[in-house]
Amino acid sequence: MAATTPPKVVFEHEGVFIHTSPDESEDQDLISGFLRIIEKDGETLVEYKPLEDADPSNILCACKDSSSVVEWTQSSENNPHRPVDHQLSYETEWDMINAVSFRRKTHSHGEGGSNHVNDRNRWAFSFNVCDLRSITVKCEGWSYLIFRLKDGTSLPIIHFHQGGSTAFLDSLRKSVQISDPDDKGVLFVSTYNKAFSQSFENLLDDVNYGFVQKFKKDPYTTTLGGFSKVTNFLFDQFRVPDSECHQRPEEEVADLLGELIPGLEINQQEEPGFEVITRLDLGPRPEVQRNGPVTMEQWTKFQDSEGRLINIPHIKHLIFKGGLCHAVRKEAWKFLLGYLPWNTTHEERKILQMRKTDEYFRMKLQWKSISEEQERRNSRLRDYRSLIEKDVNRTDRTNKFYEGLDNPGLILLHDILMTYSMYDFDLGYVQGMSDLLSPILFVMENEVDAFWCFVSLMDEMHENFEEQMQGMKTQLIQLSSLLRLQDLAFWNYLEAQDSGYLYFCFRWLLIRFKREFNFPDILRLWEVMWTGLPCQNFHLLVCCAILDSEKQKIMDRKYGFNEILKHINELSMKLDIEEILTKSESICLQIKNCKDLPNSVSEILGLPTALKSSTAALETSEYGILESPQTSPRSTHRQDQVVSNGHSHLKETTQNGCKVAFIS
Repeated sequence: MAATTPPKVVFEHEGVFIHTSPDESEDQDLISGFLRIIEKDGETLVEYKPLEDADPSNILCACKDSSSVVEWTQSSENNPHRPVDHQLSYETEWDMINAVSFRRKTHSHGEGGSNHVNDRNRWAFSFNVCDLRSITVKCEGWSYLIFRLKDGTSLPIIHFHQGGSTAFLDSLRKSVQISDPDDKGVLFVSTYNKAFSQSFENLLDDVNYGFVQKFKKDPYTTTLGGFSKVTNFLFDQFRVPDSECHQRPEEEVADLLGELIPGLEINQQEEPGFEVITRLDLGPRPEVQRNGPVTMEQWTKFQDSEGRLINIPHIKHLIFKGGLCHAVRKEAWKFLLGYLPWNTTHEERKILQMRKTDEYFRMKLQWKSISEEQERRNSRLRDYRSLIEKDVNRTDRTNKFYEGLDNPGLILLHDILMTYSMYDFDLGYVQGMSDLLSPILFVMENEVDAFWCFVSLMDEMHENFEEQMQGMKTQLIQLSSLLRLQDLAFWNYLEAQDSGYLYFCFRWLLIRFKREFNFPDILRLWEVMWTGLPCQNFHLLVCCAILDSEKQKIMDRKYGFNEILKHINELSMKLDIEEILTKSESICLQIKNCKDLPNSVSEILGLPTALKSSTAALETSEYGILESPQTSPRSTHRQDQVVSNGHSHLKETTQNGCKVAFIS
């Protein structure tokens, strides 16, 4: 018989009380106990148990009192089983509004023993977090929580006389999603599949393995973000034996992905109304040429006698077309990332960097000077430190800058990430940030400069790492719109394979292709994208270029859901950076040359928008959108219409010589 896994206590707090009488005007017993969160056999349980050694003579009673300071004493006289040297004296001070005094509840000798134990144990409770519906949080001198289960059961109210309610809720959030409190202090609870959560939590592990194996479990709780979890876990979960040819229903995939990534609702219309995106004749892709990197000599020529950069648009154009020599990066990246203003002089930049150095080390001192006792009482800081230490030890360890034990580069990586946690404590540290910092620190070779460049990059990518992941949601929807415009046939193929949501691009977007290209190539790609040329959101066109290079293989081999995930994941470190950049620029020029570009696409790429007169030829009906048969397909370039509202689209049919597109 297989051995059961022993329970794991992930949270425990004593000094949690149950007030036995709901009527605060009456004297009431206080049952002292401990609250735990336990993981057992793949499930998470919350349990409350009265203290085992509680003696009936030591049960306290609470009543309203006008005094703000009260004392009570436990002594060997009241408890003959307690040694004399363990006499305890407690003084508790309460505010005048909620003044509470304690007095000892008297028990006759006949009330003790097993009857008391049974009475005490009836207040114990335990429940699975999956059964929890809501938590009401209130503060009246101290905090207390009310648990309500999905079946309508309300559990005994638990009072935190000695603090700990916040730490309990923080720990509970590792297993369930908890909403912000409403105006009545009610937090609603929703659970996500435990296997999803664990699988999702290994975001960027470097371990190579077969797709038929799950990632080794390495849970973290700061974020529910990561492509490795999406691709590998979904591949593992959606695998079916070769003898089975059925596919999971599309709506089931949507539900699972919706649980997996909070905030990335599937098939949810962001704004009322539909915009019809037609399959346009984009015309041929222009040929483009890449140039060599900007040299130090060229860079120097763009500075005046006081150090100001001149002709900045031309500098950015040169960087976009060829990148930078490595010797130029240390200085140029500070401007590209916005750490240093382009129009500052040498002297102005020197003063700015001195001020930024002081500011950095003040923040660093904040976490460096925290005592062990302070950190023990700060669960969020402990979580940040734990995650950072874990990630630093596995970030780019094959790079000489970070290889080996006690590497100075690793120490700097750790210290910068810890300081950023103090700089933006609400966001703190989320797994994946170490991947964004690593190339910056490698280039800067300076702790302070690397930190402020990283801050500038995080200002741009902040939404990628927020709990609701709004940035990821927006980018995936935008990428879907661009792919439908660029190649509707391929997008329809992906849609038919339950892959129209493009979640296999998740990691690309989350950390800007950091895990897809080798280290020198990612330096080139990032500096090209930081120029802001040739359009807004150029990184989405990089995605389109990669998919364009792989689409024929995916379609010819009839890859399904599993195979697409596997294939995309295995592209890592096999992509040609110059080929991808050339194709991305060509796609951008092709889209810019289109005269009938939909407004939504123009907005995504930051291009001028204009009302299209051709839309007047479309008549709307109760059932869909009707295209006039008199309209020439050649003149309007319309075929296979789809709707840009996320992922819903139009199915076309022909009725009485007219093309009718129905929303599906």
